[in-house]
Amino acid sequence: MKINRIAAVYYSATGNTKRVILTLGKQLSRLLDAPLEEFDYTLPASRNKHYSFSSDDLVLFATPVYAGRVPNKMLSFVETGFSGNGALALPVVTFGNRSFDQGLIELKAILEKNGFSPVAAAAVATSHVFSDSISPGRPDEADWEKLNRFICDTAEKVQALTTPVPVLSLPGEGEELIYYTPLGIDGKPTMFLKAKPQTHAQLCDGCGICVAACPMAAIDEEDPLLVPGTCIKCQACVRICPTKAKYFDDANFLSHVRMLEENYTERKEPQVFV
Repeated sequence: MKINRIAAVYYSATGNTKRVILTLGKQLSRLLDAPLEEFDYTLPASRNKHYSFSSDDLVLFATPVYAGRVPNKMLSFVETGFSGNGALALPVVTFGNRSFDQGLIELKAILEKNGFSPVAAAAVATSHVFSDSISPGRPDEADWEKLNRFICDTAEKVQALTTPVPVLSLPGEGEELIYYTPLGIDGKPTMFLKAKPQTHAQLCDGCGICVAACPMAAIDEEDPLLVPGTCIKCQACVRICPTKAKYFDDANFLSHVRMLEENYTERKEPQVFV
């Protein structure tokens, strides 16, 4: 099958998912001799439009998983903001070394419903945005070696494809979708939905970088110390702040982070399906 365009579509609050999907997209672009185009729906303004693709496109569609699923606050747009029109798709999820749970199954199902034809899929471990001690530096050299083979196999599959496109099957499809329940350091369920970033006032210079980076437009434009909107704990503001002024102090959130640090340091490998 001849592909005329590679499209990299992604939500990436801290840049981890963007780095993964663009690296994969560039390799596919070379192998299939097709130009690569980016579609970043991270910021609110990018979610005010509808994106349509065509049957000669190959769309790499990527998202991190939150609580093992497509991020709840992005779900509605992922479900309604894209039309495949027969385009091939490569769903990709990233996860912080705990588990991608049912996130990849959910993303694949949404893409199929929106008129895409998934031909391959991947779940990629990245450094955890909650803690620098969980899977630091991932994806690493060993990850990329496996992912490069995956992309080569995908390119070969695409070139040999004829219509109709065979259905891609993933383990666990057909099971009820559930969200992962965060646990505290005591092993009991913990809730931190209302947690919001705090600011070291003496470190904040009011530059507004955090305001521009927030996927939910939750931070006050006039006073970045205030967060009147919905926070999804994506860590974009914490990670991007040049003076390290943003931080979280919610006890339940910090308890969950400590639980992750104690229980999820053992390396989780990328999972690929072709």
